[in-house]
Amino acid sequence: MGQPAILTVDDDPSVSRAIARDLRRRYGDHHRIIRAGSATEALDVLKELKLRGGRVAVVLADYRMPQMNGIEFLEQAMDLFPHARRALLTAYADTDAAIQAINVVDVDHYLLKPWDPPEEKLYPVVDALLDAWQATGDQELPDIRVVGHRWSEPSFQIRDFLARNLVPYRYFGADEPEGRRLLEAADAGPEAVPLVVTADGRALPRPSVQEVAEAAGLSTRAGRDFYDLIIVGGGPAGLGAAVYGGSEGLKTLLIERQAVGGQAGQSSRIENYLGFPDGISGAQLTDRARRQADKFAAETLNTREVVGLRADGSARTLTFADGGEISAHAVLLATGVSYRPLLADGVAELTGSGVFYGSAATEGPACAGTDVYIVGGANSAGQAALFFARYARRVTLLVRGDSLESSMSYYLIQQLAQVGNIEVRTRCEVVGAHGDGHLQAITICDSKNGTRTTVECGYLFVFIGAEPRTDWLGATVERDGKGFVRTGSDLLTNGERPRGWDRDRDPFYLESSVPGIFAAGDVRANSIKRVASAVGEGAMAVALVHRYLEAQ
Repeated sequence: MGQPAILTVDDDPSVSRAIARDLRRRYGDHHRIIRAGSATEALDVLKELKLRGGRVAVVLADYRMPQMNGIEFLEQAMDLFPHARRALLTAYADTDAAIQAINVVDVDHYLLKPWDPPEEKLYPVVDALLDAWQATGDQELPDIRVVGHRWSEPSFQIRDFLARNLVPYRYFGADEPEGRRLLEAADAGPEAVPLVVTADGRALPRPSVQEVAEAAGLSTRAGRDFYDLIIVGGGPAGLGAAVYGGSEGLKTLLIERQAVGGQAGQSSRIENYLGFPDGISGAQLTDRARRQADKFAAETLNTREVVGLRADGSARTLTFADGGEISAHAVLLATGVSYRPLLADGVAELTGSGVFYGSAATEGPACAGTDVYIVGGANSAGQAALFFARYARRVTLLVRGDSLESSMSYYLIQQLAQVGNIEVRTRCEVVGAHGDGHLQAITICDSKNGTRTTVECGYLFVFIGAEPRTDWLGATVERDGKGFVRTGSDLLTNGERPRGWDRDRDPFYLESSVPGIFAAGDVRANSIKRVASAVGEGAMAVALVHRYLEAQ
């Protein structure tokens, strides 16, 4: 198939020659450097490469081009080489265009012209793009195929699991021709739906999530019986700890029961995370962090639910739902929080059939032309509103409080106000959900005027409150009245250490009431509920684990 290509597109001949020269100097030994003088010419090149079975690793496109600008070109380029990494070349005056490109075509980066010296401003960006491409490749891999029903919760759970774990798949309705053909080929009837057909042609009728994970090549078995550090939970805090634990030589295992990335991984756009001035999607951040953890040999264990934790002498032992056990010198609890259930008539029955918790990004295209309602007033709800506004006819944000100012970042409030099809209604709650087989309407209670109205609703997304996932801990470690894990100085009462504490020192800052068991991120009592602070606590926890191990 030859060397993978790096394609540059710029209508300015001098700029085109300059970037091609700089790219050849650094990457010419292992990549084909191709330059085009217009978007039309570049598309012709891509089509020819596609026909000849070529590979495209990176596409760099200038924003200001006649007939077709860089964003429009990248949209069409994605249809031909969807796995190629994309960057937009912009002038300082075009920063808004770069941000638009990130939102429209999920551009990986933008480069400001001029990029001298290339060693500082060009090559690090292209290096990162190539690393990302090499992790996924550009060849057309056989995807997993899912046959399901649009309004089926089991079908949604499988699609959501694959999407959140960044596993490529194709979905077919059971009533579509291709869906019927797959069912027939598998000798399966309606009772087999959802049906998963693996890349090697195996048919899995109504599979469990763990079966889907194994079919997708996700790791579900630990590589050893004992580790230096086991992290429970794969959100930002857990990923941060996995990266630092692995990079510092600790035998590290990350256990995630659902999807690496946690709630942050579902965010359509995180714009206040340090180092990403143009924002980054939760999926992109998760993908980069996961690859970083893999690079440092931190293992990841998927779809395994931890149901118990105990101290066995100097070891800390975790019990899985299937009865299996695994131990480590130290354990980090990074299980985050879950959204509280919406206690309204009809909601439980329609969950997965129009009512969803979290952003459920897989449902975005299906929202086209519908009225979407979002319950919640925090950042996650605001980010979801901006995401679904791309598809829906109208998005209404229902907020129980008097305003968004006390619960949502200022930049998000400003962005919501600028989108014409987003409405914010305060002092409103959903008190009922209605539909025959799927959500069709909701009843809203408006406490400002004391009225109740029933309105048509195609999709309802819920982002209310946060409950820690700590019931499985029982009495092993101290928790506060809401279930959050108490750590550090919060465990001291009038200077007294917690009951059963057997060390001649106070608990470390992130250490629980059991030495060697730490907590980081949203699950920790009195933590700051932000992605950056969770990542920081994950990194800090590894430093404290080192101190704990040195004293053993």
